[in-house]
Formats: sequence, C-alpha cells, structure tokens
Amino acid sequence: MSTTGSRVEVVTIGDELLLGFTIDTNAAHLARALAAIGMHIVRRTTVGDGADEIADAVGQALDRTGAVITTGGLGPTSDDLTKQSIATIFGRGMHLDAEHLAWMEERWRKRFDRPLPASNHQQAMIPDGARTLENHHGSAPGIWLDDERGRWVAMLPGVPREMRGMLGDTLLPLLRERVAAERVVRSLTLRTVGVGESLLADRIDAMEGGPLGVTLAYLPSIAGVDLRLTIRDVPAAEADARLAAAAARLRARVGGAIYGEDDADLAAVVLDLCRARGLTIGVAESCTGGLLGARLTAISGSSDVVCGGVIAYHNDLKRGLLGVDAAAFERHGAVSEQVVAQMAAGARRAARSSIGLAITGVAGPTGGTVEKPVGTVWIAADVDGHVETKLLRLWGDRDEIRQRSAQWTLDLLRQRLA
Repeated sequence: MSTTGSRVEVVTIGDELLLGFTIDTNAAHLARALAAIGMHIVRRTTVGDGADEIADAVGQALDRTGAVITTGGLGPTSDDLTKQSIATIFGRGMHLDAEHLAWMEERWRKRFDRPLPASNHQQAMIPDGARTLENHHGSAPGIWLDDERGRWVAMLPGVPREMRGMLGDTLLPLLRERVAAERVVRSLTLRTVGVGESLLADRIDAMEGGPLGVTLAYLPSIAGVDLRLTIRDVPAAEADARLAAAAARLRARVGGAIYGEDDADLAAVVLDLCRARGLTIGVAESCTGGLLGARLTAISGSSDVVCGGVIAYHNDLKRGLLGVDAAAFERHGAVSEQVVAQMAAGARRAARSSIGLAITGVAGPTGGTVEKPVGTVWIAADVDGHVETKLLRLWGDRDEIRQRSAQWTLDLLRQRLA
C-alpha cells in the first residue's frame, strides 16, 4: 500500500518499557512534535526486544498506514535487533557502513581516548538501500528505509535525549517535505482547577450554540482537569480560528475555573499576578510540609515575590513562630478555620510580606476522625490583613491530598487577585 501522507504509527521498542522500569516519554514527545507539522499518529504500540515481536508489530503497522516511526533497539548490545528485524520485512540484507564506522572510531578516540569497543561496530550495520539519519547526540545513526510501494520506516534511538535531538535535527525536516504544508493538526489546552470533571462536562454539555466544531477531551489530574481542543486536517489559518472560537466559548461557560493554557503552571500564574501588583508572599504549612513553598520557588525569578515560609508541623511551632492562640487549638483543633486564619496572618507577619498563605489538614492515611476524616484540609489567604479561608474535602492517597492542597491554595489566591 502507499502512505496516506499525514497518518503514521509509532512503535516503541524495549523490554524495560513493558516491564515498567522505564516510562515511555518518547511516544508522547513524538505525538506533540508530529502534530505540530500536520502528522497524525493513529496508533502507538510497545513491544519487547525480540526480533519476531519487532517484525510483527512493524509489519502490521506498515500494512495499516505504510508509515512507521520506531524508537529503541539501535544500540551496541545483543538485544538491539530493530534494524535487522525491519530489514527482513523489506527483504533487505545488512552491510557495514564504513564511513559511519570511521566516524564512530574518531568520536570515541576524542571523547574517551581509547579504541571503539568491538560491540559498537554493530551500530554501523545498515540495511541495504537505507538512508542514514545523522545523530549529533550519540553514536547510533537513525535509519530511513522505504520501498517501491511508498512504505517507509524511520528508526530512531530509544535514549530520550538522542531521540529528541535527532527528531528535531533530521527527521522532522524530512517529514515536512512529505506532508501537505497547508493542512495541520493543532491542539489547544485550557487548564482548570477547582471544578470536577463531571461538573465541567455538565456545564459544557448544556452550553448554547451547538457543537464546538473541534474535538474536546477531558484530561483529569491531581492539578485539575485539562480541556484539550484538537482539530485535524484543515488549513492552518482555519485551524487557528476554529480553536480560538471554541476556546472563547469554553471560557465564557467555565469562567474563573480556567487559569491558563497549554503548559501553564498555576504557581507561575500566581507569581505573575503578585508581581504585577507589587505584592509579596509568605507561607505557613502544616500537612503539606513545604510543598506549597516548593511549588512557588520552583519558578525561576520567584525571589522577587516569595519572601519565605514556615513548616509548622507541630502545634508548638504554630504557637511560637506564627502566633496562633493556644485557645484556638483547645476549642477547635489544629485542623480548623480559626487556626489556619491565624497561621496565614502569622506567615504574613513573619515574612514581612503582603500576603500570607496557610494550609493545615489531615493528609492520612492515619489521623482522621469522624468529624475530620482524612482529606479534611483548611486553607487561607491573608492579603494585607484581609483573610479568606476555605474548607476542602479532598480525596486520594497522602501524596495526592498534599498536592491538591497546594494547588487549591494557589487557586484561592489567584481568585482573590483576579
């Protein structure tokens, strides 16, 4: 069969992927990069290092689309069988690429001051009739192999750094030539927090004006629910216009739950809001143990907004460092509105900042009671002495509860400032 132009399948190769020892980040990166040039991944497959398994997966993919990209199995060891397996599908033999072997030998001598190991010679073995793809990030060349029927396979290394480098340097320019430039695959993600997936779906399903005209996917995570809009196989200008129109309708419907687009980080959004208003932040954390402060300070340049913070896990520190009244513990307990409000005020005073953020709660898996079960969290934002508190009933394991607590606290401040 002949290739359909924009349709491609991806086969990632390696026992470590199937066993779960290595997370397959290559396929996700490929999907984003190919979509940007108008190519549509219609199927992703993962197989082990066996020659028969590789040949079977790639052969079936070629029968469906005629266009396949593989990652992995180009190394120097005995389990690197990708090239031989795919050469067999095309009825090709293997030969030694003397030019690439000489390049590897010189590279090895300069980098390590010793001869190239004999096992690396395998990386210079190339299927007959194949084209090598330059690898500026490692020793194994990529391979482009096609036939008279228009079918092709592009073989890339499995090491993510090498795969991404070769993809950008060599393969994407080659693929752009094979794709009709005027037709694209485009996506836009709207990031939300504070509203559950089902409630979002109910609001959007009831939206007036009919279908969005683009594909909508709900992508829930600990951070919130992403709304992924996608459109395929249309001219670039039309794609941009239709995505913008669909996003505008969602913004009008979902409102303040949306805090950014694509890879936006809520901590960065909050820092920008504070920076624009000349505000600074101090934090006080109990159950999150510094996670909120870490979220904020992970953003480069945050030092002009973040003054510092206190991890007040024990009540004595809440009293001594943050000035929480002993009576508040006695009457309401450490996980209470009264205590978190005083913690936020204490954080603002201690850091000499404009804003104090505070979290106290029961992250579990132990410590819950009937009145305050695991997942009970109080958060607060004190902005120039005006305190707003919120009670959260969170779900998940300990790590998920802690992460959600930090995310919702950031959103509490975002809503105040926005």
